[in-house]
Amino acid sequence: MLSLSQALAIITLLVLGLPARASPLATPPAPAWSGVVSYVVDGDTVRVRPPSGGKPISVRINGIDAPEICQAGGSASRDALMRKLLGQRVAVYGRHHDDYGRLLVKITLKGEDTGEWMVAQGLAWSYRSRASAGPYAEQQRRARAAGLGIFSPSHAVPPVYPAQFRKQHGSCR
Repeated sequence: MLSLSQALAIITLLVLGLPARASPLATPPAPAWSGVVSYVVDGDTVRVRPPSGGKPISVRINGIDAPEICQAGGSASRDALMRKLLGQRVAVYGRHHDDYGRLLVKITLKGEDTGEWMVAQGLAWSYRSRASAGPYAEQQRRARAAGLGIFSPSHAVPPVYPAQFRKQHGSCR
């Protein structure tokens, strides 16, 4: 039986649309839809062709922030996501759009949360907000401790959170 705090955590995750893996008791809702990844823009944005065909939909992986494509680690992040998802049928969970019109989603491939995988590999940050370290903070802590990807000690410059990079340098596009 769930405690009151566990039940409230699950309800909060569902209402906010946060990745269900943030709580081990939460289970993802039924997929809103599935489709085939037809293009990988960068480490957190892909285009998914719906099962009925038609124009691919631009989606942004919710809960992560990958390096900008012109930022250190940006190409590696995009390339890894491309190797993982391009041409694959994925499940897409999401209802809300960002300021650029992209659908904010959780993407799973064969049941694996892609956002969680990207952060665990050191290919993206857990998306931080005011008081939160983000849904994948533990995966980020482990990737940093292991020196993976953007957290590798071999980088000439320390990793810069993408929002800070955009503020200093603008968008790469």
